[in-house]
Amino acid sequence: MDFHRKKREKLEISITPMIDVVFLLLIFFMVTTTFNRETVLNIDLPEAEGSEPERKLRQIELSIDSDGVYYLTGEDGLPRQLVNQEKETLKQELLKLAGSSRSIPFVINADGKTPHKSVVMALDIAGQIGFKHITFAAIKPNGG
Repeated sequence: MDFHRKKREKLEISITPMIDVVFLLLIFFMVTTTFNRETVLNIDLPEAEGSEPERKLRQIELSIDSDGVYYLTGEDGLPRQLVNQEKETLKQELLKLAGSSRSIPFVINADGKTPHKSVVMALDIAGQIGFKHITFAAIKPNGG
């Protein structure tokens, strides 16, 4: 009788293919994932006494941040930064949004620390275009 044990080969688990699969999955998810970039504009409005105006169905909103950068709110309600801060650019964009009607309410949302020059330039351009209803947005003071 032959009682010799056969030599067993050592079993090895190769993790190289598993690492390859994990990296491929990682690359796949990185390439196919879309990142939503929400537009949030932080503006600290100045305080003012008074009542809230009636909300019109259609209005043009110009937001100016503390650095004097202009953002126009389009039909979708999202503020979009202008390509540059030149007078002509702002004028052309306002003309596009207003169309032929100049009776649309024009609301300026300026941060409390916005440079005076930026607000005056926006008012000047709105006047040149012919807007009749220009308002400034503000918040009510807490201690009232």
